[in-house]
Amino acid sequence: MLTLIPLPAFTDNYIWVLHDGRHAVAVDPGDPAPLIAFLDAHRLALTALLITHHHRDHTGGNALLHQRYGCAVYAPENPRIPAVSHPLHGGDCVTLTQPEICFEVLATPGHTLDHLSYVGHGFLFCGDTVFGCGCGKLFEGSAAMMATSLDAILALPDATRVCCAHEYTLSNIDFAKTLDGGNPALLERERQDRARRSRNQPTLPSTLALEKATNPFLRFHDPDMTAFAARYLNRPHPSPAETFGAIRAAKDAWDG
Repeated sequence: MLTLIPLPAFTDNYIWVLHDGRHAVAVDPGDPAPLIAFLDAHRLALTALLITHHHRDHTGGNALLHQRYGCAVYAPENPRIPAVSHPLHGGDCVTLTQPEICFEVLATPGHTLDHLSYVGHGFLFCGDTVFGCGCGKLFEGSAAMMATSLDAILALPDATRVCCAHEYTLSNIDFAKTLDGGNPALLERERQDRARRSRNQPTLPSTLALEKATNPFLRFHDPDMTAFAARYLNRPHPSPAETFGAIRAAKDAWDG
């Protein structure tokens, strides 16, 4: 029996912890302090870290945690990521016995070129590729690259629990409403997620089904989003990648 915990870190990060009551795996521990406190409080042994990409707010705890616990560090093969013991590429698998888990590694470049996501046991640990009702900025990759990554995620089962690395959901909903304000699923999501945040609860994990229904960045095949992109780009019949790119550009402009 695996238990999933989102540990808040910094101002809006989550460190995801998956444990069996004795042993734990943590995803993207940018700040080691909240993770160490949680492990100590629950008397858990940290056996592995799963890292999605090289940004410091996802890797800052690697060296200290590896030194303190002797844990394995699974990460993209990138010299910018500290303390990596098991470099990974898309198509690899991560298999552990304590806790007993097996994750498929998906290459999901776009936010960064090295970005990986981890899929298994009904969970998707997607770092900064997908956010609640949003997606990561294209710091290194192209719109076409990110669209391909998102297509790989869209192929997963609808019940997949989407474990994003940041609590950006309410802001992303505000943007989504500028494109899709008549979407009843989006408006209901807003009601529920605002209630969660008012109680200081996370909006995550979501489900892939919910993201498909409400997240404009995952709806770039949808006719409504295609129509938006045609208006935004001032040309008819944009491709799915061009539609995604238009949505991303609109969000970047909206962010100011």
